[in-house]
Amino acid sequence: MTMTDPTSPNAKAAPEPAAAPPEASTPLRSPHPLRETLYHEVHARPTEPMTAPLLLSHVALVEADPAAVREHLCALLANRHLPVPSAQDSHIISHIGGTSLRWEQHTEFHTYSFWRPQAPGAEVMPMAAVSGAWLAGLPGQCLLGLHVRVVRADDAPGADAVPASARQWLHEESLVGAYVLDQGARVYADLRLHADGFGRWVIVVRDMSDAQLGRLVQCILDIETYRMMALLGLPVAREVGRALASAERDLAEVAERIRNAQTHNEPELLKQLTRLAAEVEGMYAGTHARFSASQAYFEIVRQRIEELREQRQAKLQTLGEFMEKRLHPAVQTCAWAARRQQALSERITRVSSLLRTRVEIEQQVSSQQLLSAMNSRQKAQFLLQAAVEGLSVAAVTYYSAGLVAYAAKGAHAFGLAINPDMAAAVAIPFIAVAVWLGIRRLHHRAQAEVGS
Repeated sequence: MTMTDPTSPNAKAAPEPAAAPPEASTPLRSPHPLRETLYHEVHARPTEPMTAPLLLSHVALVEADPAAVREHLCALLANRHLPVPSAQDSHIISHIGGTSLRWEQHTEFHTYSFWRPQAPGAEVMPMAAVSGAWLAGLPGQCLLGLHVRVVRADDAPGADAVPASARQWLHEESLVGAYVLDQGARVYADLRLHADGFGRWVIVVRDMSDAQLGRLVQCILDIETYRMMALLGLPVAREVGRALASAERDLAEVAERIRNAQTHNEPELLKQLTRLAAEVEGMYAGTHARFSASQAYFEIVRQRIEELREQRQAKLQTLGEFMEKRLHPAVQTCAWAARRQQALSERITRVSSLLRTRVEIEQQVSSQQLLSAMNSRQKAQFLLQAAVEGLSVAAVTYYSAGLVAYAAKGAHAFGLAINPDMAAAVAIPFIAVAVWLGIRRLHHRAQAEVGS
């Protein structure tokens, strides 16, 4: 063995030792309680690698109790001695014989996907791996049923021709299809329900890995599932449209009656407006979540279609074009119904404000008239009171002068040289002035106490 001199120019420098990794046991300071949950959220729905050819069946169910869904799934897996999902799991992938099963729990729905390799010349749907009784007992209502066939490109007779597997499975008159993922595959669908109540898709794989195929299949399942979930708002929008038309007629009638209404009719009109506002707000509260969800689901469908990176094949309509022409108007109907509800609510508020303003103005006019009447009565009372006070001064003066005359007569009887009549006559002016000043002083004191 030849040894190399490290000082030789041809000698290779020895590699430097790698930097030591940081201590894994270094504790984080005050970690957020949701840190790990949020960190792993991006891996909440991992895709499974898939190999063509294969068959897949997918169902989406709504209106189901989550506890009943989990219990039904656990019964299937426990009978086959397979791991069951925990209370925190929102998805699970299991294998029943040669069939793979994927279950996912979403906010409004849950899905089951079954897939298995397709043997040459055989077409046994993967759902046959579970009993018909178990399928019939699935909790909830089936919103979507879908079969997907995945074949190799060499099954197709030509580069641009629709393969026989797609023509046999799908209705050609409503066929949509395109190259996807940089021509790594072709997808076909007719977006119709077939005799078994399932829709159908065909994927022709040209050049992609198993992981890419798994992501493509998941993308197609998302498009179909979220398309149906987005359309759930359309019947609600149509029903709301009819209700809003009736409410708008009622509002127009009330507004017309307000224009010519008498004062005694205004409380009844205000009551009708309040009832109409309550109906519209109740309708808005009951449908706002559904319309918002439809818009959100439609955005997911658009995103998944963009991820496909479609390229036109021959004269077929692409999936993106079909969805824009058919699904987008339905979602816009939901958005229009939501905007119409909001606009009607604002119109009711404006009419109610106008009616309340009219009532307030009439109340102010009535209050002013009442105040004017009260002022008139008060003025009359003041005049009457002044007359009474004048009489009171005369009466008090009369009786006080009589007392002075009696006192003078008594003094005259005792021998004093006092003329009673003259004494009474001299006392009258002083008594009158004193009584008048006393009443005025009493008035000033009463006004001061009222003012304070």
